[in-house]
Amino acid sequence: MSARNRLTLLLLGALQLPVCAQEAGAGFSMPVTLTGGALYTHRPQSGDPTASPIAAAFHAVLYPSLKLGPYWFVYSSIHLRSTPFSYYDAYESRHELKAQVVQAFLGYTRTFKTTTVLVKAGQLTSAFGSFPLHYDDADNPLIDQPFSYVSYLNLRPDQLPCSADDIIYGAQYATAVTYHCGGSSAARDGLTPVTLYGLPGIEFDLSTHKIDGRLQVTNSSPANPQNLLSGSQHAQWTAGAGYTVVQGFRVGFSTFRGPFLNRDVASLLPAGQNVRDFPATGTGVDVQWARGRWSTSGEWQWFRFNYPGFRISPAPSFAYAEVKTVLNARTYLALRAGWQRNNHLQDLTELTDETFAPNRQSYEFAIGFRPNRWQLLKVGYEWLRTADVSGTRDNVFGIQLVTSLQPLSKAWH
Repeated sequence: MSARNRLTLLLLGALQLPVCAQEAGAGFSMPVTLTGGALYTHRPQSGDPTASPIAAAFHAVLYPSLKLGPYWFVYSSIHLRSTPFSYYDAYESRHELKAQVVQAFLGYTRTFKTTTVLVKAGQLTSAFGSFPLHYDDADNPLIDQPFSYVSYLNLRPDQLPCSADDIIYGAQYATAVTYHCGGSSAARDGLTPVTLYGLPGIEFDLSTHKIDGRLQVTNSSPANPQNLLSGSQHAQWTAGAGYTVVQGFRVGFSTFRGPFLNRDVASLLPAGQNVRDFPATGTGVDVQWARGRWSTSGEWQWFRFNYPGFRISPAPSFAYAEVKTVLNARTYLALRAGWQRNNHLQDLTELTDETFAPNRQSYEFAIGFRPNRWQLLKVGYEWLRTADVSGTRDNVFGIQLVTSLQPLSKAWH
C-alpha cells in the first residue's frame, strides 16, 4: 500500500473514537505538532553582512479533520511558522510570520476486498515525489529538507530571459532574480522545482495488492503554484505509481507536465505561440526500504523549464539518499546526502561554457532523542559544498524540539 493511502487510513483510524462502547460514525480530530528551533550559520550574511549568525524560530502544524461517515472525510494541514526556521530560510535575514494551508480537501475512500480507492478534491500536496508526505517535523528524522523541495533556482516564470547569460548572471543565490526581456516589474525570488505547500486540484488514488497509483489534476504547476483567484492558472497533470517488491521495500516513480509561465509574459511570446508551448516537465523515481532498526529512502528527479529562444533550456537534476538507524527505544541517528546538477544552456547564438547555476552537494547528520513519547529532540549539522565556493560559511548547526500534542477529538453517531 502506498504512503498516501496509509496516511489516509491512519487518519480515518484516528477518528474511529468509541462512544458508548460503539464505533463512532462521525467525529472530529485535531492533532497538533509544535516545534521550536535554533540555527547557527553565516548564511544570513550573504545578503546582510551585519546579520547575526544565530536565529530562533518556531513551526506549528494543525491537522483539523472530520470523519463524515464510513466513506467521506475532510482533512487539512495548516502551517504557521516564523522565519528563518528552515536551513534554506537562513539565506534571508528577515524575520517574518507565515501561514500556509498545505492541505484542505474533501475525501472519499472505499475498499473492495484487496483494492482501496481514494478520491480527494481541494488543496493538495503535490503528487510528484515522496518527501512532501514527511514534511512534518515529527516525521522528518533530520532538520533540513532535500534540495528540490526548498531551494530556489535562478529561474522566473513572470519574466523572459534575453539569453543564456541573462539566466546565468541574472541572480545572486537565486533570491533576487532579474531578467531583461520583459514581464513583471516586481522583485521576485527564483522558483522551487516542487512546492511543499500544496495547490488546488483533484486526485485519484488506487492501491491493490503490491501496486499503487495516483493521478492528480491541478490548477497550476508544482514549480509555480497559483491560488484560485490567480490569472495565471493553467490545468495540468501529475501521475505516479509504485510497486512493493517485498514488505518494507517499495519502488516508485512520478511525473508532471504543464505550463509554468505567468500571464505577465503571454504578450511577449513569439507570434502564434502561448504559454502552453513552453511547459515545465518533471520526472522522478523514489525508493523506500526498511528492515529491523534500519530504514533508507531516496529520490532522483529531473526537470526542464522551457523558455522561448532556447535550443537547450534549463534542466536541473536532483538526488538524495537518506539512512536512519535506531540505536534504542529513545535514540536514533540519521544521515542524508544530496546533490544538485545543472546543465549548460544553448540560446540561438551560443552554448554556454558554464552551467546555468553552480552544482552543489549537501551532507546532513542528525541525532534524535525522545525524552518521552510526545517529544523529539533533534540536533544536526549540514555541510554544503558549492562549485567554486569553499569554506564553512554556508554550513548550518541546528537544533529542534518537536512536541506532538494529544489530539483534540470528539466523536458522535
